[in-house]
Amino acid sequence: MKRSPITQDGYNALKTELDYLKKNERPKIIADIEEARGHGDLTENAEYIYAKERQSFIETRIQELETRLASSNIIDTSNIPDDRVVFGSKVLLCNVDTGEEVTYQIVGTDESDISQGKLSIGSPIAKALIGKRLDDVVVVDAPNGKREYEILEILRK
Repeated sequence: MKRSPITQDGYNALKTELDYLKKNERPKIIADIEEARGHGDLTENAEYIYAKERQSFIETRIQELETRLASSNIIDTSNIPDDRVVFGSKVLLCNVDTGEEVTYQIVGTDESDISQGKLSIGSPIAKALIGKRLDDVVVVDAPNGKREYEILEILRK
């Protein structure tokens, strides 16, 4: 089984979601199915059909989370260097063309969320940044063309 890097925060978030699904959603959907069965003919019972579809979704998500957690390799980001970009680094970048500044943290695939500034280790930007140092300029082959970023600051988490 291939191990996937993840931060402790990312692992905790997945674990929290799994626990919630198992302790709250699974029992609730089982109760909903039992109640819908009591309403008669199952072939035309919309509540029963919806509940069974929801159960399928929940069980699939539980299996997915269990697989992700089992294949996770938690990386300790408490002692990451601040002189070069590594997994877990938070980086302040400046787009050389536009002057726009943006901050990203390089995290595992299972915890990436661009809206929160969390880049997957497998993304083009993260791949270009790994190993680079302060004031380096990196060229990123983005889907909409090449972009250049200057590393303004490397922050600890």
